Amino acid sequence: MEIRNAANPRDVKNYDTSRLREEFLIQGLLVPGEIKLVYSQVDRMIAGSVCPIDPIVLEAGKELRAEYFLERREMGVINIGPKGVVTVDGTVYELDTRDGLYIGMGAKDVIFSSEDPKNPAKFYLNSTPAHCAYPTEKIEISKAEPAKMGSQAESNQRTIYKYIHPQGVKSCQLVMGMTILEPGSVWNSMPCHTHDRRMEVYLYFNMPEDAVMFHFMGEPNETRHIVMRNEEAVISPSWSIHTGCATSNYTFIWGMAGENQVFSDMDPVLMKEIR
Repeated sequence: MEIRNAANPRDVKNYDTSRLREEFLIQGLLVPGEIKLVYSQVDRMIAGSVCPIDPIVLEAGKELRAEYFLERREMGVINIGPKGVVTVDGTVYELDTRDGLYIGMGAKDVIFSSEDPKNPAKFYLNSTPAHCAYPTEKIEISKAEPAKMGSQAESNQRTIYKYIHPQGVKSCQLVMGMTILEPGSVWNSMPCHTHDRRMEVYLYFNMPEDAVMFHFMGEPNETRHIVMRNEEAVISPSWSIHTGCATSNYTFIWGMAGENQVFSDMDPVLMKEIR
């Protein structure tokens, strides 16, 4: 498991391109036959992926100092690839493309597998510390709460699907969902915002291999950007804006951890204040 330290915004404004990418960009996700986990010290979020050819068992590793991965944690999983299976303490959950799964604290045995090993599933996951247990529950994309936002004129026409949230599948602190942009729309989360009460991780996908995403981060008056490509993720500390513009439309998964689960709890940034 890779460890990423928390970063102070007064230091980040002095980072060059390589340092920004080293601290915040997550690459090498969704490699067939591999599991990749990145532990961010920002709100103790773990982001990662499992792309199983043979079944892959989720293990705690020495970094968690736990008997098993979810001993003191909860987890959200969304499959962005072909059909796959997550087995939790002997119960089988079949996940089609864009189906999700919430796994509550205390689940001991978690196994990821693909229906067709030659065409493996692509499980993306977020995990946060938990202090109470909620039931493990499958989330079908057809039953996730959708909200249509934006407009074609503003190049941000999109549908937001909430998977794990207080009015849906409940969790201790994890909030997770997916946003799908319509063809011709390229902007997300603009006008932008911050939320001091929680951090966020974005996974960008469904982009052509030659497409480029410009993800903007930093304090509103000290913005920076990170160039990203398909199936890469980025860590956004609570003090940072998190918005992007790509050379095509795309889909992204957002996962949040912190003090407040209210989706609308944001600190808006006026367009005239961005620098």
